[in-house]
Amino acid sequence: MASNMDLTLFTDIEIIFGLSILILLLFHRVRLSPVLGFLVTGMIAGPHMLGIIYEVEQVEILAEIGIILLLFTIGVEMSIKELWDIKRFVLVGGGLQVAITTALVYYISLYIGYSPSTALFLGFLVSLSSTAIVLKLLQEKGETYTPYGKISLGILIFQDIVIVPMILLTPILAGVPSTSGDSATMFLLKGLGIMLFVIISARWIMPALLFRIAKTRNRELFLLTILFTVFGTAWLTSEAGLSLALGAFLAGLIISESEYSHQAIGNMMPFKDVFISFFFVSIGMLMDVSFFLENVTVLLALAAVVILLKSMTSGLVTFILGYPLRTTIITGLTLSQVGEFSFILSSFGRQYGLLDDGLYQTFLAVSIVTMAATPFVMTSSHDISRNILKRTKNPILINGLYSKSMTPVKEDDELQDHLIIIGYGFNGKTVSNAAKTAGIPYVIIETNPETVRHEREQGERIYYGDATHEVVLDSANIKSARVLVVGISDFIGTRTIINVAKRMNPKIYIIARTRYMNEIKNLSQLGADEVIPEEYETSVEIFSRLLKKYLVSEQDIYAFTKEIRANGYSMLRQHSLESNKDVFSLKDDLPGVDVISFKVKEDCLLHGNTLKDIDLRNIHGATILAIRRNEQIIENPTGDTQLLSGDLLIVLGKPEKLCQLRRFMEGDENTSSEVCQ
Repeated sequence: MASNMDLTLFTDIEIIFGLSILILLLFHRVRLSPVLGFLVTGMIAGPHMLGIIYEVEQVEILAEIGIILLLFTIGVEMSIKELWDIKRFVLVGGGLQVAITTALVYYISLYIGYSPSTALFLGFLVSLSSTAIVLKLLQEKGETYTPYGKISLGILIFQDIVIVPMILLTPILAGVPSTSGDSATMFLLKGLGIMLFVIISARWIMPALLFRIAKTRNRELFLLTILFTVFGTAWLTSEAGLSLALGAFLAGLIISESEYSHQAIGNMMPFKDVFISFFFVSIGMLMDVSFFLENVTVLLALAAVVILLKSMTSGLVTFILGYPLRTTIITGLTLSQVGEFSFILSSFGRQYGLLDDGLYQTFLAVSIVTMAATPFVMTSSHDISRNILKRTKNPILINGLYSKSMTPVKEDDELQDHLIIIGYGFNGKTVSNAAKTAGIPYVIIETNPETVRHEREQGERIYYGDATHEVVLDSANIKSARVLVVGISDFIGTRTIINVAKRMNPKIYIIARTRYMNEIKNLSQLGADEVIPEEYETSVEIFSRLLKKYLVSEQDIYAFTKEIRANGYSMLRQHSLESNKDVFSLKDDLPGVDVISFKVKEDCLLHGNTLKDIDLRNIHGATILAIRRNEQIIENPTGDTQLLSGDLLIVLGKPEKLCQLRRFMEGDENTSSEVCQ
């Protein structure tokens, strides 16, 4: 029979879950982070407000389990191979951001009158940002792979790692190097011993053990093994005078090096999500609402100072990395809040006496305000950067710290009728390779200075600059360019580039990439001639492979996907036709007609014949609109015009007719029309 204490805890947990559901639903509707929802749940249910939760100590025990599981999952997710690609953002960006922020807060706190230990600890607390909130908002906005998204991710990863040595330093700052009373030398030796144990376990013991466990195909046994590893390592570090959280992180690192890491984290995620919610609820319970209301003006002012300070330090680091002012401002504002790991660290600081009750309440209130402001700050960051850029004249500030040392595009004065590629990610590389193969003159604009330096050493025609500025596009001779390809992930930047480019050269043909179909309308209205949504093309590719699996013929698949693209884009762009009925679009108004180019080779059947002789219009149902012969353009060629090898023919016709014409030009006169359907 359950005791009263057990029933009280059970009742409290049920209240927490029920209240959390209501608050999280409300927060989801107004697009606020679930982390804030749990904090508010704790504030409402805690002793400082309604007082409906009685067993606060029991909730804190559940919260500590949540901390252990959270640090375990972080350890598992720390893949060295994945981190290597953004190592500069992690090591240089993250290291500088934490160091500069900590130093500034340290000296400000000393000036106010805090002790050196408390001042340094406050620097630790303020230097950390919210991984949970920032990554969730970046994912929702589709900005994870933008320059500022990648930089933010790198800095956040460093902060997630540096929390471990910060936790280790906390008792030392308080003058308590080890709970076991060992000397500093013994403390260091124990730490080295544990690290050696982690290396051996990760390399030999754990892979062999998990292999044998996995062979049993027993899910319960696998889960128990993971739990035993997590809590066993946490207990081991605790016995050595270190923290439980450090042990959990090390357990994650041990398992991350095995091939079963994904299975382990999949099994642990539900437990982690449940128990970490107790952690945020317990923090909310500690928040004294009356203290906040009594000091609301001061606390809001402090929150504003923290947001400004962190925006400046994170922005400064981004600028040092070499990025333009726009990326600098957006990154700084993205990382302007105090993070959830600061709550974890603050609990250790309170335990060791580095924070008194008043300072702890001040920290909680300021942190929660900065987290609540994050969605609004991130949303307004683009407008803020735009307004600041309008008032900035310094070219080094606008284009980045390394812009002056980068070779300007103007050295290529011969660029005419060329292609401009914005962004040198996967799409940019693919387009540049295709242009190089086809002999099309092109130039690439990229904002990552390291990428520019590396690719220029390889002989690539790539230049540094932020293409949202007219001066950068002008230096790429946009007024004489034929095509602009925008292949960046930043949809706000894409909109700006299209708008600026079309204003500078109304005749330029713009092809833009976007991650989502709902961006097609916006980009088309701004002037993009072709918008390629990754979301849409991925679906087409998946369905094509599905049809192949069901042994559908290649011709049928080609015809089917072509019809999807034609109808889809025609339907999606219907808004532009309705808004301007006088604008003619070949793709929209004549969906069954294509304009393509053919090159006449020496062995081609057309070589040496006149247009009257070959009579393409009557025999093949195609019309030659123009001929490009070296640098000469022959518009509206007459029947007496002779075709020569090397001529590039611009031909109009139905897709199946053009397919037959291509076969004819290649010497296959017996091609049936069915092949070209």
